[in-house]
Amino acid sequence: MLIGTPMPRAKGWRKIATAVWGWPKDPQVYGRLEVDAVPILEAVQTLRERSGARVTPTHLVIRAIARALAENPSLNTRLARGRFHPRDTVDIFVIVAAAGGGDLSGVKVRRADELKAPEIARDMDERLEAARTGKGELDKAKKLMEILPPRILGWTLRMSAFLTSNLRMHMPRLGMPREAFGSAMVTNVGVFGITEGWAPLSPIYRVPMIVLVGEIEPKPWVVGDRVEPRPVLALTATIDHRWVDGYGMSGFVETFKKYIANPLAYED
Repeated sequence: MLIGTPMPRAKGWRKIATAVWGWPKDPQVYGRLEVDAVPILEAVQTLRERSGARVTPTHLVIRAIARALAENPSLNTRLARGRFHPRDTVDIFVIVAAAGGGDLSGVKVRRADELKAPEIARDMDERLEAARTGKGELDKAKKLMEILPPRILGWTLRMSAFLTSNLRMHMPRLGMPREAFGSAMVTNVGVFGITEGWAPLSPIYRVPMIVLVGEIEPKPWVVGDRVEPRPVLALTATIDHRWVDGYGMSGFVETFKKYIANPLAYED
């Protein structure tokens, strides 16, 4: 086509699309993994009998993520002013339903890579009730945010993320602890009967990934040279591409899969 030749105008859906959307600015990429849940369920039962703690598949996923971050420290970092700074510890933030399911809250499991699954379960149980009843460490900030108008709220949230993550300020009296969302985040929709979903990353989280745990359900599965029904757990991850690419993610996934394939080997 000759230079200067008029190009055809966008019409129909293309016209609507070009009017609604601008250039992509979002660094999110996505990953999905299905795993045989038999070792997970066996580990849950064994660990409950041994420890008396209310261990669930989510606690094992938290443990696997924490181990993978510890063994791949380039992911256990915070991004500030174009530089990646190592985090002091591996902390996993777990999103939970609050206000009877009408809202969200959460708890941060500190030094999760140093804890066994029953210890993670006990640590969460101690603080989950407070989070679900509006008395968690982030709830003071949430109450303040509720009275702010939307135009100011967005700026306030970004500023609080900058202060607590970039500058590492610690303001618990305002409900703004240092690096509030830890090294990574986990949420479980399996408890609502949802098999699979994708959780969004928010600019205020300042984490490289959020992992969503679905409901375990029976599916055809290859075992040796045959296919048989097995309980299968679907896991999805939303990942910030600024932190990692496919090659960089491979080490994390390898460590994660080794744990999930045989949790009891790491819990004894």
